[in-house]
Amino acid sequence: MELACVCIIAYIMDLTLGDPKWLGHPVVWIGKAISFIERQVYGLRFTVYGKGLNHEKIAGVILTVIVAGGSFLIAWTVIKIAYKLYPALGLIITIWGAFTILSIRGLGQGGEGVYLALKKENLKLTRKSLSEIVGRDTKNLRKEGIIRGTVESISENTIDGVVAPLFYLFLGGVPLAFAYKAINTLDSMVGYQNRKYRDFGWAGAKLDDIANYIPTRLGGILISLGAFLFKKDGKSAFRVMFKDGRKYNSPNAGLSQGAMAGALGIRLGGVNYYQGKKIVKPYLGHPKRKLSSIHIKESVNLMYLTSVLTLILGVFIRWLLFS
Repeated sequence: MELACVCIIAYIMDLTLGDPKWLGHPVVWIGKAISFIERQVYGLRFTVYGKGLNHEKIAGVILTVIVAGGSFLIAWTVIKIAYKLYPALGLIITIWGAFTILSIRGLGQGGEGVYLALKKENLKLTRKSLSEIVGRDTKNLRKEGIIRGTVESISENTIDGVVAPLFYLFLGGVPLAFAYKAINTLDSMVGYQNRKYRDFGWAGAKLDDIANYIPTRLGGILISLGAFLFKKDGKSAFRVMFKDGRKYNSPNAGLSQGAMAGALGIRLGGVNYYQGKKIVKPYLGHPKRKLSSIHIKESVNLMYLTSVLTLILGVFIRWLLFS
């Protein structure tokens, strides 16, 4: 049960401390490593028996293997050495590593920042707050678009920053969780479907789809269960998740958003702009309620409850397997 105790302590630390800016964050280091390795491998040329291959796709596979595998090995090696030197040191590093993987409070604060700015009716501040948690263009968004963008971000990041990290922490400890975080960071940096990364980012994007396959479905179910507990529309959350959540080209992207849309009785999806490019995403859910700032608060509350349910489920399964 040591791993379960580590997860509980890391969870409490994250809720208490969030993401302290003074503390070095592994995701930042992983991002710098990705940028460095990308510069080394992008543009390499590969041939087999004189026949040219898809150079960018192969280079992307190399990048993905180095980043994901390297993150796992480095975390495993550091923890192993620390335990051999001094068990208490190994435990401290393990807890610290688990703590840095989670983004529960940070995600909640991001959503609450947008909510408070909206309450002040400061549109400029609200757009700035939203730009810190989404990748879409925010400078021309009106109130409804800001609310939708925030709820969509909270829904998606409930998986990336909460459910999936806890899932991999319980499954394989800090090394496996670090590997997941590396894959997720890789997808966010080179997984976009633009001309430069269409082939180069293919491996990272596909591995991210695989890594998130189970956590996304688990997270959608727990969001729906949380909706029942919060006396929201849990039945609709399940229905929209499985019906509308599959409309996206990605096997995972629409499921958590669909669950959240159904739970809150709102419609998500529609027109977004990324670096000036118009992207139309499928609609998720039915607009039973008009979008309002309270939906941001409700989505944050559901995120927190989902994190608690994930933690309880992980501890229970570890207890069943190892008691």
